Amino acid sequence: MTQKTPIEQMMDHQSIRKFTNQTIPQEVVNTCITAGQAAASSSFVQVTSVIQVNSKETRAALAQAAGGQPYVESAAIFLVFCADLQRNQQICLGQEQQMPTGFTEQTLIASIDTALFAQNVLLAAQSLGLGGVFIGGLRNQPETVTNLLNLPQHVFPIFGLCLGYPDQNPGQKPRLPLSMVLHQDHYSNDGLANLAGYDSQISDYYHQRTHGKLNLTFSQHIIKTVVKEARPHMLPYLRSQGFSTR
Repeated sequence: MTQKTPIEQMMDHQSIRKFTNQTIPQEVVNTCITAGQAAASSSFVQVTSVIQVNSKETRAALAQAAGGQPYVESAAIFLVFCADLQRNQQICLGQEQQMPTGFTEQTLIASIDTALFAQNVLLAAQSLGLGGVFIGGLRNQPETVTNLLNLPQHVFPIFGLCLGYPDQNPGQKPRLPLSMVLHQDHYSNDGLANLAGYDSQISDYYHQRTHGKLNLTFSQHIIKTVVKEARPHMLPYLRSQGFSTR
């Protein structure tokens, strides 16, 4: 088999939700996490912590908290990526310095850095023959997740990641045309002229993937997605954890 280049691996990404029973050595997990640490970090603050959840009972509870997603339980490895300002706060306190917290910018930095970290982890895992899927559903019940993982103040769970050896090939979901994403010099809506063609492409994708049971266009998907509840509980939860208070 020809080894894929890093760009080919990124371009071939699929979300994998069905896994074989093959276990993943801890050394492989450690390698992926180390690759995650190599991601860019704003001002080198390194505000990410990762919790590897091994307990079957905790996994089952997290699966329910995430909206009943069974692959949280069935994946060989389940990781929870957390924005973590608590560690740096403890460092400051150890040097008798007070670290100001609660700024919205800190929430953004911690979230962005953690997302970059997690993407590196997934890319590393895929390069080793693994597959995975991110679980944003953990934010459905953030207090439950916080209690299950014993997260302290100034730490919150952003999403989870299921990892395992793929037992499916669901096919790639087509992305937006480049003309709708890449703008030159200033923002432009000119790319929307290609929306009809993309709608047709997505409709064909869903039709094929569901064997004719679904013919959803991208426009229909967006309308369906953005009009529903967008986790309004997250703001009070973040503030209760010491984030985005000012």
